[in-house]
Amino acid sequence: MIEDKERWNKRHIEKPMLHEVAKIVEKYGEKANVARALDIACGTGRNTHFLEALGFSVDAVDLSDYALSQIKDTPTITKIETDLDTYNLSENKYDLVVNCNYLNRRLMSQITNSLVDGGLVIFETFIVAHDTPERGSMNPDYLLKKNELLDAFIDLDIVYYEERDGVNLRGENNKIASLVAKKTKVK
Repeated sequence: MIEDKERWNKRHIEKPMLHEVAKIVEKYGEKANVARALDIACGTGRNTHFLEALGFSVDAVDLSDYALSQIKDTPTITKIETDLDTYNLSENKYDLVVNCNYLNRRLMSQITNSLVDGGLVIFETFIVAHDTPERGSMNPDYLLKKNELLDAFIDLDIVYYEERDGVNLRGENNKIASLVAKKTKVK
């Protein structure tokens, strides 16, 4: 974990990412009940700050203490420095869960369980480029397969799903999967 933390701290310092809110969060964030939100792998808080401005109390989770130090200190943002490989999400706690540009398959079912009834998940990350050779800069363990994101949340009400060409936070071309889904009560 210390090695990963140092690597991410160095990455945030030497190759800062864009600070703009993710377009999918901007478009769908206000469709959730404004109460408690979770920003997984929040980085320097681009989505955290946006959600807080909408009125959410936000749990901002990341391994990098440097990234978390860039998030403003406010009573409505709780910074949680932890290794997401071992962190477990609380059940029935969040009205909104945001997961952008990060993949930890172990957390996918936990995300569903962490949502309250009516809660919304916004998930966007990279997928394997099926029509082009592998992109050498990304570890395939951290790339979704075609329709994997959709399959992981198929028990929720799918509001939006798309796989498309996109650009990552460093301006590199990638393939991206985007999903917005709502948890509804089982009748």
